Amino acid sequence: MDFERLEVWQRGKALSVAMYRALANCPDYGFRNQLTRAALSIPSNIAEGMERGGNAEKRYFLSVAKGSCAEVRTQLMVGQ
Repeated sequence: MDFERLEVWQRGKALSVAMYRALANCPDYGFRNQLTRAALSIPSNIAEGMERGGNAEKRYFLSVAKGSCAEVRTQLMVGQ
């Protein structure tokens, strides 16, 4: 299955784009950089996992993507 067709990948990509746009003028470079990198990691790891051959690798990369979701949520809470 093409990862681009997955709703979870589409939503992750949209989140990443939204984070880049929302934080474009954020003066705290470290916070902006960490949050945008974590958000970009979500669809990137979903894509990489779906392109891997084995189920173990797929599970690993999807797990990393899930961890990045928790990282983004935490950073947004701290940023509030």
